[in-house]
Order: sequence, then structure tokens, then C-alpha cells
Amino acid sequence: MQIFEGQGCKLKGIIPEEIGNLTGMTMMSLQNNELAGHIPNTIQRMLNLQELYLQSNKIEGPIPDSICNLKSLGALDLSGNHFSSSVPPCLGSVTSLRKLYLANNRLNSRLPASLGSLQDLIEFNVSSNLFSGQIPLEIGNLKAATLIDLSKNDFSGKISNILGFLDKVIKLSLAHNRLQGPIPDSFGKMLALEFLDLYNNNLSGEIPKSLEALVYLKYLNFSFNKLSGEIPTGGPFANLTSQSFLSNNALCGDSKFHVSPCVIKSTKRSKRKKTILVLYVPLGMGLLFLALALAYVFLRLRKKKKNAGQADVSLVKGHERISYYELEQATEGFSESNLLGSGSFSMVYKGILKDGTPLAAKVFNVQLEGAFKSFDTECEMLRNLRHRNLTKVITSCSNLDFRALLLEYMPNGTLEKWLYSHNFFLDLLQRLDIMIDVASAMDYLHSGYSTPVVHCDLKPSNILLDQDMVSHVSDFGIAKLLGAGEAFVQTRTIATIGYIAPDYGQDGIVSTSCDVYSFGILMMETFTRMQPSDERFTGDLSLRRWVGRW
Repeated sequence: MQIFEGQGCKLKGIIPEEIGNLTGMTMMSLQNNELAGHIPNTIQRMLNLQELYLQSNKIEGPIPDSICNLKSLGALDLSGNHFSSSVPPCLGSVTSLRKLYLANNRLNSRLPASLGSLQDLIEFNVSSNLFSGQIPLEIGNLKAATLIDLSKNDFSGKISNILGFLDKVIKLSLAHNRLQGPIPDSFGKMLALEFLDLYNNNLSGEIPKSLEALVYLKYLNFSFNKLSGEIPTGGPFANLTSQSFLSNNALCGDSKFHVSPCVIKSTKRSKRKKTILVLYVPLGMGLLFLALALAYVFLRLRKKKKNAGQADVSLVKGHERISYYELEQATEGFSESNLLGSGSFSMVYKGILKDGTPLAAKVFNVQLEGAFKSFDTECEMLRNLRHRNLTKVITSCSNLDFRALLLEYMPNGTLEKWLYSHNFFLDLLQRLDIMIDVASAMDYLHSGYSTPVVHCDLKPSNILLDQDMVSHVSDFGIAKLLGAGEAFVQTRTIATIGYIAPDYGQDGIVSTSCDVYSFGILMMETFTRMQPSDERFTGDLSLRRWVGRW
């Protein structure tokens, strides 16, 4: 037997050691099953194997070095499993490889430079892992590659110019990393490029004009970076929209990109300005000193008449309320494709205002009893609270039968998504950072604000992550204010089961201690990835007691 196809057959258990006896096998497909355990080392005896597909299973542990003995292997797909540790450097010696897929695992450390020896590799995908450090310069040796996907990792440092000489690449994605510095000018030499995604990094500098030469480019995303200067208009840029450049506040250019117009500086105008400066600076300085002296006298006289407690509120200008029509346009008619999540009284949609500002529109279902109160409570809370780890309100939209809050958009979604989605993973340091952020927010609510605030519903779905993975506590719909001298208040509003402190659940008593209890449950859940409502917690066994046994 040379070919074995067992994909989607609901296979369970481990891959048996006896698989090494299939020495004549050239292709094996076990994808889309429920296989677990490790890849047995006996696989090294399958010397004729040319294609191995194990994607979408539950296989764990490190990728064994024994795979490196398969010198005829042309395609290896291990994506969508639970592989951990680093990629074995010896994989670079399997020069027969044409396709290598390691996406959606828990692989970490740095990409081995030896992978640059795979000069005949056509497709290379390691997205959604935990790789860190710089992108190896040796990746620039993959001259035959048409697809390179390094997205959703923790790569840092600058993008090397060498990548720009991969002139056969059709799809290149470096999105969701921590890359810095400019976009290499050499990217304009990747003439076959159709897809370029640099979304959500820390890239700076100007967009290279050389990219106008990419005539086949159909998709480009530079959003959520720190780019500046003029957006090119030639070549593929003529067909792009503002969606490709969101959250780059220093960009300028054509109005269709929803950015400010660029200021054109002419040489003649600059020379004229220099002449004017030379002639009029002395006069101007004299007038300036005179104006300052008069202003000083005026302010001294005015101060006597002015109440010291007054403040010029005109200095603080926020967004004005927007109309229902504008919000409907921003969310594409509250399209289901823009739905970010839902709660007890509301649904949250992604939207983009006319000025290019991304937002999260929290639309309250006013047909439900308590929705109006939830909206009013959240407005009251967020109107006064100010902290880097709390959700920020942009503005609101309301009429007789509609209520919505427009909040700062968090591109990395909820903590719940990162804990339980198969495609997203957090290392221990990231989890610790998130919990420190949440603790900082709760400390502010309990003791840093003039009146103590009890959140009442602290849980992973109410922790939002921005582009830098900084966490923000959200959803103040059932929060409570403690009056002067009050240590607790009573409420009929029920928080989420599993996160409620025992005294709250029994008697409806709300105090800052309730939030502390919820924070403890949240922290246990974050580090164990075990929900308090997990089916294994029955009877007297709870997440708290389960952790306590360890």
C-alpha cells in the first residue's frame, strides 16, 4: 500500500508505533480527526513518504526530530494541533520540502535560521503561534516561495530589505506582530505580489512609492501601525479604500482614504519665507513682547474678578453625538458580519466613522426590561471614570426608541477569545500582564475614584484587548456606586454565575469584596484555561477548590 487516506473519519486515540512498518507508503492523510498524543519516532522508517497531512487534530508535544529523516518528504501539514516547543532546526535539511504548514499551534522560541536552506519551498505558513525575536534573514533565501505567512506571532525588530527580493511571492502576511521601523523600499520589487498584510504592528515612516509598481496587488492592509506621510495614488493604490490605512494618524493624502490633505511645500515659497523672517523677525519680536506685557496686565486684573473654581470647558472638546443614520452607515446597517459580540441587554458592532475612526457600537435592545437602566448606568459610570485600563467612550447615539454607546474599538477582541479560541494563544507573561492591567483598573474603581465603584460582572468576555494587548475592563451596565460611608449596597441585578461571590449570590449584597472574589476566579481561569462553569465542576467541586488542591 502506497497511499492511505483517512481524513474526516472521526479517528481517536494516538498514532500507533507500528506506523513505522509502512515503509512503502508515499502519501498519508489523517487530517480532520481527533487524534491525540505524540507523533511516534518510528515514523522515521517511512523513508518513501512524500506527503504527510496531520492537520486539524489534537496531537501535542514537540515536533520530533525523527521527521527530519524523511528525505523524500515534499509536503508536511501539522497545522491546527497542539504542538509546542521550538521547530527542530534539522527540518532545514529536508530540502525536498515544497509545502510546510505549521499554523495554529503553540510553537515558540525563534524560527530556526536553517529553514532558509529550503530553497525549493513553495508555501510556508507558521501563523498563529508564539514565535518571537526577529524574522530570520535566511527567510530571504526562499526564492521559490509563493506564499509566506508569519502572522499572529510575536516577531519584533525591523523587516529586512532581503524579504523584498522574494520576487515569486504572491501572498505575504506579517500581520499581528510587533514589527518596527519602515516598510522596506525593496517590497516594490515583489512584482508577483497580490496580497500584502502588515496589519497591527508598530511600523513607522512613509509608505514607499516603489509599491506603485505592484500592478497585480489586489489586497493591502497597513491599518493599525504608526505610518506617516503621503499615501501613494498610483498603481494598485488607485483601487484601495480607507480600510487599508485605518489608525495611522500621521498619514495624509487623497480624501477617499479619510485622511488629512497633505501640505505641499514649494521651493519658491520657502525662499520667500526666509526673506520675510530676516526682515521682520526683529519687529515681530518687539510686538510679541509688547503683547505679552499687555496680556499679563489684563490677566492680573481679570483674575481678581474671576472665581478661582471656574474652568474653561471649551478647552476640552470631545466627539459630538452622532445620528442614527450616521451610526447605521458606520456599521453597514448593523450588519451581522460586523457583529463583535452580544450581552444581556445589548449587541456590539464594529463600525467606522466618516473621519476613519474605528469604533465599537454597543446597541441596547430597548425591548428588554432593564435595557434603558443599563444604558443610563453605563453612561453615568463611563462619563466620569478615566483610566488607561477602562473602556473609553467616544460618544453616544440615542432617541426615543434607540440607545447606543460608541466605544473605543479593541482590535484584539476579548480575553475569552484568546483563552478558548483554537487560533489564539497567550503565553504566561501575556496572561500575567493582562491580570496586572485588570488589577490596576479595579484598584482605581475601588480606591482611586472619588466614589467607590463596584463592577459586579468581572469575567473574560468583559476584558477587551487593544492592539498592544493592553487590557481594558468593559461593560458597566450593572455596576454600582457606593455612597459616602457605605461598605455595601443591595441589588436585584444578577451577575454571571460562577464569578459571583457567595454572599452576593445568596443575599444580593454588593461590595468591593465581590469584585475581589470575581478577580480571583478570573485569575484562576486565565492561568488554567478552565471555566468555572466547566462540566467537571459538580457538587462541592468548584474551580476555586480544584485549584486549591494543587
